[in-house]
Amino acid sequence: MIIFKELQLPHQIPISIVIPMYNEVDNVEPFVNEIHDALKDKVATFEIIVVDDGSSDGTGERLTQLKSSVPTLRVLGHLGNFGQSAATVSGIRAAIHPWIITMDGDAQNDPHDIPLLLEKLEQQSDLSQPLLIAGNRKKRNDSALRKLSSRVGNGVRNAILKDDCMDTGCSLKLFSRDTFMKMPHFNHLHRFIPSLIKRAGGKIINVPVSHRARTHGTSKYGVMNRLWVGIVDLFGVKWLMKRPCNPNVKEI
Repeated sequence: MIIFKELQLPHQIPISIVIPMYNEVDNVEPFVNEIHDALKDKVATFEIIVVDDGSSDGTGERLTQLKSSVPTLRVLGHLGNFGQSAATVSGIRAAIHPWIITMDGDAQNDPHDIPLLLEKLEQQSDLSQPLLIAGNRKKRNDSALRKLSSRVGNGVRNAILKDDCMDTGCSLKLFSRDTFMKMPHFNHLHRFIPSLIKRAGGKIINVPVSHRARTHGTSKYGVMNRLWVGIVDLFGVKWLMKRPCNPNVKEI
C-alpha cells in the first residue's frame, strides 16, 4: 500500500523581515542563515532586511560579506546609532513587500515561528482594517528580574492603554507595511505598535511563540533604562490614543 505524504505548499503571502542590529557581529551569520533556511521552503516570496544601527564591532561589514551567500538578504546602514525604532522605520520604508515581520537581532526570536503568524493571517476573512499578529513568548529564557519587570510592565501598559497585546516586548510581529507607514513615527515607537494599531481602529491577535536564550553578545537594554523612558512614552501614547482620526468615508 502506498501512503502519500500530505503536500504542504509554501505560504504565498510576500513578506519583508525587518531586523535592527547594533553590535551583534557574532549573531549575524548564524541568525541570518537560520532565517533563510527556515523559510526558503515555507514562504514563497520573502526578503530579509537587516539594518545596522551604527555598530562599532564589525556587524555591518559581516552583513555585507554575507550578502553573496544569502540571496534574500538586504543590508541597510545608519551613519550613527539612532536606536531600535529608527532602525525599524528605516527597514520598513525600504521594504518591497506588503506584509512586515519584525524580529530582534539578538537571535532570541525563533524564525521557525514565522509560519505560525502567517497561518493566523491566512485565517482572517476580513483584512480591510488594520491588523497586528503579535508573538507572545510562553517560556521566557531571561533572568528572573527581566521576566518580572516585563510582567509588571505589560500589566501597567495594558491597564493604561488597553491595547490587547499580551507581550509587547516580543519583537516577533506581523502587520502590513501600509498600516505602519500611516502611523506617527517617533523614538521608541517599536514598543507601542499594538497601541498605534488599536488607535487606527485595528485589532490585535496574540500567538504563542518560543523564546530562546541569548548565546552571543550582550543586551543593549537594562531594566532601569527601559522603565523611566517607558513611563514617559506611555503617557504620550495615551494622549495619542485619545485623539484618533478615523472617520468613515464614502464617495457621494
